[in-house]
Amino acid sequence: MKTLKFYSLILLALMVNASIYAQNANTEKPTIIFVHGIWADGSSFAYQIGALQAKGYQVISVQNPITSLADDVAATQRAIDQVKGKVLLVGHSWGGFVITQAGNDPKVIGMVYLAAYGPDLGESLLAVSANGPKTELTKYLAPTNGFVYISEAGVKSVFANDLSPKQQALVYATQTPAFHTVFEDKSGTPAWKNKPSWYVLAKNDKTIAPDLQRFMAKRMNAKTIEIESSHVVMISHAKEVLNVIEAAASAK
Repeated sequence: MKTLKFYSLILLALMVNASIYAQNANTEKPTIIFVHGIWADGSSFAYQIGALQAKGYQVISVQNPITSLADDVAATQRAIDQVKGKVLLVGHSWGGFVITQAGNDPKVIGMVYLAAYGPDLGESLLAVSANGPKTELTKYLAPTNGFVYISEAGVKSVFANDLSPKQQALVYATQTPAFHTVFEDKSGTPAWKNKPSWYVLAKNDKTIAPDLQRFMAKRMNAKTIEIESSHVVMISHAKEVLNVIEAAASAK
């Protein structure tokens, strides 16, 4: 009789532990992984990184080489591999191409697109851009030794036109150029077809036309918010972007 009672207590303890483990798994905060785009870098998300860390989130900001889509996806995959639990990917601009691929990892629970590309299978940056009006971006490109930079005038006019002169100077100084073949790299199977996505649309964007952003967001069936912002929405409207990320991170 004592033996039966002993085993009953063990079974009860195991059931309680399993219940606690399940609750912890369900309430665990996902790690937020930021993926920057062309002419930006990981520090572009400085505000969101600090705010999320203060709220107990683990955060990684990938530094993309922007030498090819495959190289950038690999860089993001290395970040995902560091994480034991759930992951929320946040991509800006070209970073949308990257998270569209990296989002297929089983750890990824969703993707947040910030004025970003959301390509479909087989689409290149040039191909997906054909779905919306052209911008004046090409006037400000500065090819150098196989890499494409944006000029200082371009940062001020079409890329970060709603930032202060000091902020614009920092964006220009810290930009990551793209290898010239990146614009023709084709996307693979998009994660947004089977995982939830959120889209922050920059209504005053002069780099990626707002109508093109609407096309992509609608096609992805993304939860969309439109903000009066330039292309660098994570800097010029940092709090609003943070709110969207937190909403995505806590979504059931």
